Amino acid sequence: MKKTIIAALFGLTALSANAQTELKFVMEATYAPFEYMDENNQIKGFDVDLANALCEEMKAKCTFHNQAFDSLIPAIKFKRFDAAISAMDITDARSKQVNFTNAYYDNAAIFVALEANAKNPLQGKRIGVQNGSTHQSYLLEQMKGAEAVPYGSYQDAFLDMKAGRIDAVFGDTAVIAEWLKSDKNVKAVGNPVTDPKYFGNGFGIAVHKSNKALVEQLNAALDTIKANGKYDTIYNNYFGQ
Repeated sequence: MKKTIIAALFGLTALSANAQTELKFVMEATYAPFEYMDENNQIKGFDVDLANALCEEMKAKCTFHNQAFDSLIPAIKFKRFDAAISAMDITDARSKQVNFTNAYYDNAAIFVALEANAKNPLQGKRIGVQNGSTHQSYLLEQMKGAEAVPYGSYQDAFLDMKAGRIDAVFGDTAVIAEWLKSDKNVKAVGNPVTDPKYFGNGFGIAVHKSNKALVEQLNAALDTIKANGKYDTIYNNYFGQ
């Protein structure tokens, strides 16, 4: 009987150890350069490279899973994944549902429109945002004269803007910058928005409220890669000009 109990305990310990060596990250992979699908249908991007660097420091294996943005926090709350890394702003509202790591990217937001509409006032206009995003919250709460049109992805919003079905899109400056570089017919509208209630706290990695140990491990790994230069290397690969 004693041998049976010892064997069972050993098995549980081994399973626990295996669980700790794999971190399941979830993200919404239509948001280049932070996360996107490459030609081989693999998730790539700044967040992926950053997560891999963190896992390397933690001696863990990363796996990446693609879901709609507005399902990411529920997925963490129901423990379907260990962490969500998806260009997610740290906000008070979200912090009531999940724990966040320290910020790994400073963020601001900006409006973009076709060149013909770029000088027009945005009040009363139809503006595309990703459903569940801080951009959507900002429009609903701070720009009540504009209509926030929700989309499952910013790719769909961009295409609708190009087709004239909406007047503008409101998104993160780094993502909008990619659009501006690739399409000369779109222009930024106004100045970046840095309202700290929505955008001023930066992007963080979301973790279940009960898993404070993982937050501490991720923060320690983030501190390490910032100190040893790995973070700067990854950052410059995507944003260095």
